[in-house]
Amino acid sequence: MTDQVSMLIVDDEPSVRDSLLQWFLQEGFRVDTAADATEALEKMGACNFDIALLDIKMPGMDGIELQGRLKQIDSQLAVIIMTAYASVDTAIQALKQGAYDYITKPVDPDDLNRLIRNAALQRRLLRENLSLKEKIRSLIPTDQIIGKSPRMLKVIETIQTVAPTDVTVMIEGASGTGKEFVARTIHLNSKRKYFPLITINCGALTDELAESELFGHEQGAFSGALFRRKGKLELAHRGALFLDEIGSIGPRAQMDLLRVLETRRFTRLGGNEQVETDFRIISTTSKNLEEAVKEGRFSEDLYYRLNVFTIRLPSLKERVSDIPLLVDYFVGKFAAAMNKPFTGVEAGAMELLKQKATWPGNVRELQNAVERAVVVGKPPLLTASDFAGLLASEGALTQEGVLPLAEMERRHIQLALDSSGGNVSLAAQMLKVDKDTVYDKIRQYGLVY
Repeated sequence: MTDQVSMLIVDDEPSVRDSLLQWFLQEGFRVDTAADATEALEKMGACNFDIALLDIKMPGMDGIELQGRLKQIDSQLAVIIMTAYASVDTAIQALKQGAYDYITKPVDPDDLNRLIRNAALQRRLLRENLSLKEKIRSLIPTDQIIGKSPRMLKVIETIQTVAPTDVTVMIEGASGTGKEFVARTIHLNSKRKYFPLITINCGALTDELAESELFGHEQGAFSGALFRRKGKLELAHRGALFLDEIGSIGPRAQMDLLRVLETRRFTRLGGNEQVETDFRIISTTSKNLEEAVKEGRFSEDLYYRLNVFTIRLPSLKERVSDIPLLVDYFVGKFAAAMNKPFTGVEAGAMELLKQKATWPGNVRELQNAVERAVVVGKPPLLTASDFAGLLASEGALTQEGVLPLAEMERRHIQLALDSSGGNVSLAAQMLKVDKDTVYDKIRQYGLVY
């Protein structure tokens, strides 16, 4: 360890500097010295040190002030203050400013050596901790929330505001709008990101399962409990608890959850020990919880506990201008996964996707449509025919009932013409009919090509 540790000794007494220099060189440290604060700052600016050993009484800038200046250069520097004029006040002042420790002269070499080695170990652990955090950060998905529409820009701005805080967040939106992705984005941009985001699927959390799932249990708590099991509330400690589709949770589970949210304490099944837990809460819902509260199906107290800060995600039809961005992203993602050299989507196909009347599955439905198109399509560009299955079914059922067969035929032939760029021969090949039949249908339906 010592050959990796560098030390700067700052003392205005030459005999002290020289003796400490020789001592720590013999111990295998890399050592440099400075006679005053000015020289120390120059050397600190030119070279990185792990430890600084500072005399507190020096001409000009003293050791306490120098410590502050050195910490500005390297906040992780381990500083040890030494002085012949020991006092409680100076010790407290040095430690408050971030000194690792404080030692009095005359210095016992063995005591100082132990102190230096402990400081070096702490410095190494700090480095490893920072390195580990960087590695974790590199493993975090780099997917970003995609969208430049006014509604999505507002969502992104809101996420940037709320993520660094510990405030409880409720994410509202229809199925497929990306609620879970937003929840994970909030967590990965919070100060709790190095601890887990524990998911509770509230739709599957029946009253019978709630206690064991939330609180865990002790060995022997019930038949089959062969060992202690931590519940999800305990696993979320220092991280975040993600309550997915909270509107689906049953009445008893609502009360159990409310009790924990109020106290941040619980008892495992079969146990007596109170377990304390510290977690952030992020929940999602596709239901109207205000209506559920009015109808008595959802606890009013729990609703107000969870609905501290609300983010509402727009449906895809509310952000049509984002469809090209989303499609380009999904094409790149799936093309890379399938090793197919797609470069994009034809203009006609993109326009059809934008003009699709409804997207009941929202972004998830669009993603699935692009994935299917990449599977069946031929590079380099996806065409409208690659989306034919999706778009031909669009409007197959209306509020009035099933569309007439002629209307379905008209739409499908127009889709083939659009996909072929108005090339009747190519459209006929797609439709597996002869060219004359396509011309007849163009005249019959007044199609554009």
